[in-house]
Amino acid sequence: MYRERLRTLFIIALIMSLLNSINTSGGNISWNDFVNEMLAKGEVSRVQVVPESDIVEIYLHPGAVIFGRPRLALMYRMQVANIDKFEEKLRAAEEELNIDSKDRIPVSYKRTGFFGNAVYALGMAAIGVAILWYIFRLAGMGGRDGGFSAFNQLKMAKFTIVDGKSGKGVSFKDVAGMHEAKLEVKEFVDYLKSPERYLQLGAKVPKGALLLGPPGCGKTLLAKAVATEAQVPFLAMAGSEFVEVIGGLGAARVRSLFKEARTRAPCIVYIDEIDAVGKKRSTNMSGFSNTEEEQTLNQLLVEMDGMGTTDHVIVLASTNRADILDNALMRPGRLDRHIFIDLPTLQERKEIFEQHLKILKLTQPANFYSLRLAELTPGFSGADIANICNEAALHAAREGYKSIDTFNFEYAVERVIAGSVKRSKILSKEEQRVIAFHESGHALVGWLLEHTEAVMKVSIAPRTNAALGFAQILPRDQYLFTKEQLFERMCMALGGRAAEAITFNKVTTGAQDDLRKVTRVAYSMVKQYGMCDSVGQVSFPETEEQGAIGRRPFSQGLQQQMDHEAKIMIARAYRQTEKLLLDNRDKLTLLANALLEREVVNYDDIEALLGPPPHGPKKMILPQSWVEAERDKQDTGEDEPQPPPPPAWAFVTGVCLY
Repeated sequence: MYRERLRTLFIIALIMSLLNSINTSGGNISWNDFVNEMLAKGEVSRVQVVPESDIVEIYLHPGAVIFGRPRLALMYRMQVANIDKFEEKLRAAEEELNIDSKDRIPVSYKRTGFFGNAVYALGMAAIGVAILWYIFRLAGMGGRDGGFSAFNQLKMAKFTIVDGKSGKGVSFKDVAGMHEAKLEVKEFVDYLKSPERYLQLGAKVPKGALLLGPPGCGKTLLAKAVATEAQVPFLAMAGSEFVEVIGGLGAARVRSLFKEARTRAPCIVYIDEIDAVGKKRSTNMSGFSNTEEEQTLNQLLVEMDGMGTTDHVIVLASTNRADILDNALMRPGRLDRHIFIDLPTLQERKEIFEQHLKILKLTQPANFYSLRLAELTPGFSGADIANICNEAALHAAREGYKSIDTFNFEYAVERVIAGSVKRSKILSKEEQRVIAFHESGHALVGWLLEHTEAVMKVSIAPRTNAALGFAQILPRDQYLFTKEQLFERMCMALGGRAAEAITFNKVTTGAQDDLRKVTRVAYSMVKQYGMCDSVGQVSFPETEEQGAIGRRPFSQGLQQQMDHEAKIMIARAYRQTEKLLLDNRDKLTLLANALLEREVVNYDDIEALLGPPPHGPKKMILPQSWVEAERDKQDTGEDEPQPPPPPAWAFVTGVCLY
């Protein structure tokens, strides 16, 4: 401890001496600067001549102002060609400046001699050696494990250790949904609990697993549950923490992480966002590749492939960008088990909602909300669902409610999808009419066509995300689409622009988002889905996936043909949409007037105004298994509240923004 204090005091004294020398010495100046900036302004207090080095030391008054601003340095040096005639030259300059004899600058002479110069040189050399010695010691150059540990600590992996033996961590029952993924990782849990059962049969359990999936689907949560269920240590580290500016630190941290893992075996090593360190290695032979990241990846490959079957160390990694990972990292023997975690299904969303709702204070039981919320949130991830529950709780607390009810969830979903209502944005009457007819066009086309989703709410209230109005659409859990279904989706998106043109005989800029969606769908049908007879059964990647310019897999002529077909398809969809609205112009006006009067209309209001949809109800129908389960509860006489009919408000991912 005392040695550390002495080292600290030595460094402080050294820094103070350097700062003092910097502050008191201002460097070299010329004769003209001396005469014009110092002598003429009366800022010189004295001058000292060093004959041995032909240097004149000029000392200024405290607070001297030279070169236009105050100076902290009080001493400057000036090289003189003829040191013997300096004083004579100084007096002549004072005469020219009309300086009184009593104000003349005093001149002194400094003779250091050989001994003084030698002591000064030795002192400066000693300071330099001391600085170098300290730097080398700080960097750990005195030995492999000796010297100061600051640089050695940089090489150590800063991982998070979760002790799974206590059983207080996240378990599988805390992870809602992900049924297939949990079955996959249970094999690792069984191996860590009883590895002999596998080894005696000669089996080799995969040494690594890669959790793939979109952001917010619970990849990290599932990895923590594996550690808790297996009751082994869990060493977690982010992929970005391996890469540093200093060369070699990434590889050193990989070695440190796996060394610690082997001492704690059996254990799990978890690397979050492994794409930060596992990108494909460069094939460029010019030598301009990122060698630090590649060294880190090479060390990771060596550590994973070098583990024996008795090490009992399993590597879990997660990423949402598996397409950029190096093939050597994905091969059997390393991250050879790939577990895909997709967006939750209807049943999984219900379980996730129940998991988050059980900690909230609700007006009704959790299953009263979870079933309907799961129906109305297709495409939501686990993080999105958690955000909705939290926003509902915040809204209820902010408004002073004692519990959370349906309207709080309605506000939460609207805030997540379209932003909160911006009451300070006041629109003119003409703009309100344009927005009302625009949104009514979307709703009416979606109501009349067969393959479009239900429009559950239409609003013309301005939102904080710059949307002047929006239509909430309830998309189904559907993975395959026909040509007719995609075409009618294009018609619904064009309903707003067509309604403006029919009603006002002019169009506005409000359809930009709609046109972008229509263009994307049209080009997808022509270029990727093979739904254009003239182009043929071909599929090309999107523009952003093609890479460098000039590498597209089709000719210029085919590109022009695909552009022409996409343009024709969009024009045909617009003509059909325009004809549909002209045939039902009275309904369009009726719905728009209701919007101007109420500002918000929901599914029941639309049905009361327009009548039932011509192609059957647009509301979601529960799966048959769920209907039977609800009927069984009624038959057994359980007191649990039964879910009400689908509410008027909707929780959706599809939004037509104006």
